[in-house]
Amino acid sequence: MTCLGIDIGTSSVKAVLIGRDRHPVASASAPLTVSRPQPGWSEQDPEDWWRATQAAVAALGAPLAGLRGIGLSGQMHGAVCLDADDRVLRPAILWNDGRAAAECAEIEAACPESRAISGNIAMPGFTAPKLQWMRHHEPRIFAHVSTVLLPKDYIRFRLTGHHVSDMSDASGTLWLDVAARDWSDDLLEASGMNRAQMPRLVEGIEVSGTLRPELAREWGCGEVPVAGGAGDNAATACAMGVVRPGTAFVSLGTSGVLFVATAAFAPNTDGAVHAFAHALPGTWHQMGVILSAADSLEWLAGVTGRSAADLAASVRPGRPSEVIFLPYLSGERTPHNDASARASFTGLARTHGSADLAQAVMEGVAYALADCRAALAEAGTDFERAIAVGGGARSEAWLGIVASVLDRPIDLPADGEAGAALGAARLGLCAAEGADPLEICRPPEIARTIVPDPALAPAYAEGLARFRALHPAIRDARR
Repeated sequence: MTCLGIDIGTSSVKAVLIGRDRHPVASASAPLTVSRPQPGWSEQDPEDWWRATQAAVAALGAPLAGLRGIGLSGQMHGAVCLDADDRVLRPAILWNDGRAAAECAEIEAACPESRAISGNIAMPGFTAPKLQWMRHHEPRIFAHVSTVLLPKDYIRFRLTGHHVSDMSDASGTLWLDVAARDWSDDLLEASGMNRAQMPRLVEGIEVSGTLRPELAREWGCGEVPVAGGAGDNAATACAMGVVRPGTAFVSLGTSGVLFVATAAFAPNTDGAVHAFAHALPGTWHQMGVILSAADSLEWLAGVTGRSAADLAASVRPGRPSEVIFLPYLSGERTPHNDASARASFTGLARTHGSADLAQAVMEGVAYALADCRAALAEAGTDFERAIAVGGGARSEAWLGIVASVLDRPIDLPADGEAGAALGAARLGLCAAEGADPLEICRPPEIARTIVPDPALAPAYAEGLARFRALHPAIRDARR
């Protein structure tokens, strides 16, 4: 018996096959590219996700005859617009697209209770402002929108033929009443939408449909249920066992995330904290999100002509860098909610080289995560330790910086990178077997724990204070 997890990421589609013991037996991925037709814009063709999904599943190299369940996860917030014949109307506008900043204010003015209902500030990356932008700038396309799907839910449609989403991913649309776990008519109306254009909602462990017969024949499996699944961060939490209140993970992926599971809906919109439904029924979570974490190091790699791994390996932090980096390459969410924010280095001298810049980038991301921790604390949420996930977690130097800046131990899983695709597969197992999700979504074995260095605490506190002073100063200078 196996279950398949598929994660629709920004840079790749990943597929993981797990056995009954919840551990991976095969994995594969297929690359994706992002189109940036204008500065601040970010788009992908949904057909590319489907082709990459088929390629990743084919590359697993394992038989699917014993497949019992499928789970899905994916990048959140993306707007896939379908017409009445389920044809894609335009490229999907992605989570890190900043074009809809003005539309956020319009939505909040049209629905003054939007923050209380959604638990979130209206941000350009969310789905609703994207549709409001289309309403203004692409009215002919907007008039033909029959259904709006999130990225993983478009793949669900291709797998099952059904329009369905789950509670965690739907929380990032700005159309969900997150406490009630249902679409909000008031929020929909504020962006010219209605319930008929929304997918059906299920919990992450519920069955959303079954695999199309023609795909089942192609894959060599039977009638396989597809679970509701989860947004990428909630799915990662399921992989890491971060499903009980107070458990946490920190992600150094393309974006950066500080994720803490909570027992109740507890928003902090003043700090731009995301308060979302979790993938499991009756649970929620809070997230602080920064838009450019490992992506900042990838950007530096492109500028310097060195690989990100090489840059990370060049960092030997014995003391904080004299250089401060603001990691706002794509704007920022927590705590600034500023799509116009931009990255910068300060404190550069003629003696500084690429290793110094790499260290400043790593520290800048850690400082931004410290801002996230402070915003979560304002909502009454804290954590004792966090599990590290994401590509950046391969660098122990970076994790050491994050542990010291956050002043929290960071646990490194023994199995290495096991993210959203694994969590999706676990949700597929729950749907197929009716299994207890708290039993299935258990924490991984921890290889080692990286603890804060108390000797660095005063210097990092000073660096964090400088970091926090720079954004408003640079923002005001750019205006």
